[in-house]
Amino acid sequence: MAISNIEIWAVIPAAGIGSRMQAAIPKQYLPLLGSTVLDISLSKILCALPLAGVVVSLNSHDTWWQYSRFASHPKVFTCAGGKERADSVLNALSSIATLSSAAPSQQAWVLVHDAVRPCVESARIAGLVKACIDLGIGGILATPVADTLKKLNSCKRIVDTLDREHVWQAHTPQFFPYRQLRHALEYCLLKQLPVTDEASAIEQKGAEVRVHADRRDNIKITLPEDLPWAEYILQQQKFSAELKCV
Repeated sequence: MAISNIEIWAVIPAAGIGSRMQAAIPKQYLPLLGSTVLDISLSKILCALPLAGVVVSLNSHDTWWQYSRFASHPKVFTCAGGKERADSVLNALSSIATLSSAAPSQQAWVLVHDAVRPCVESARIAGLVKACIDLGIGGILATPVADTLKKLNSCKRIVDTLDREHVWQAHTPQFFPYRQLRHALEYCLLKQLPVTDEASAIEQKGAEVRVHADRRDNIKITLPEDLPWAEYILQQQKFSAELKCV
């Protein structure tokens, strides 16, 4: 089925405060190449897909979104974030049910992307979406672990070396049928099950999730040293803050 015939929404949970960045403002609003981390992430999503819309989950104390270049974009909406990522995503899914011209259909899909992964390639996003729709199975972008993994005890002493042969590092975007993801998140929150990403909620329901290879430079900005690295990656991608498609 052609992607253009399917209702696709995107969700960007952006309610975190990013304490590990040691910055005066949340990391998603840090300046990056004449834009902000969040705005670049949004532009990558909007350029990659023919979306019905994007819902950004915001912290209740957010005072920075109003300055975003997407604050008045006709396809970008906001909702209240929650205490945890799963709450923020579920709030966004509830908003989609209200925003959609009709209740999201059986064929509606949703793409969830970290606000602080601005280096994802639009081609990888489009490739993930096409592969998942062709298979009829949700999936995520990920990379195989390259480094040796050590298991530590509470004293930070090594107690084991883990086999990395079948271990992959999960990235975003993660792409699933709307109803499947919403039901999985509601189930996990009701049962108080841990949800570290959207795929983990789907896994808790026993459903299949496929992995699709990503580039290692789709980094998540978490620590201060990540920002100059992200700037370098975007420069190599020849990213422009004034993308014509948005």
